[in-house]
Amino acid sequence: MTKEKDIRHQDSICTNESQIQHKWYHNLKYLIVGILFGIVFVKAEIISWFRIQEMFRLQSFHMYGVIGSAVFTGMISVWLIKKFKIKTVYGEPISIAAKTFNKGQIYGGLIFGFGWAITGACPGPLFAQIGTGTFAVVITLLSAVLGTWVYGYFRDQLPH
Repeated sequence: MTKEKDIRHQDSICTNESQIQHKWYHNLKYLIVGILFGIVFVKAEIISWFRIQEMFRLQSFHMYGVIGSAVFTGMISVWLIKKFKIKTVYGEPISIAAKTFNKGQIYGGLIFGFGWAITGACPGPLFAQIGTGTFAVVITLLSAVLGTWVYGYFRDQLPH
């Protein structure tokens, strides 16, 4: 495996890289699904700051049920993809790289969890929250973008 491929395996969740080129409007279906997903988030109260606070205060099972069902669905989906060697809709193979444990995952998870508890938002629902008129969340979005940029800037100097 080349060095570039090895680095790509370490950096990405999935190492698939499509060679198919599409027109710009091909991505509109993803926009539509994203909007529908946001509507589901709103209706299920997943983006509610109060629901998120209930979760972190161990006062309600609602968010744990949603997260647990998502984890279970993901586990079954990955198992099916691996077992039946399912391909993309364009016939390309799906490759899921093995991951190794790193203590940075603990630190990152704690920072993520603290940020989630303080702001009442994680990256998924941010746009749905903004879409419902909770414009204070724009600060959280900008902070997330800035934090990602800072990490990318200093990535080579950080322990991995």
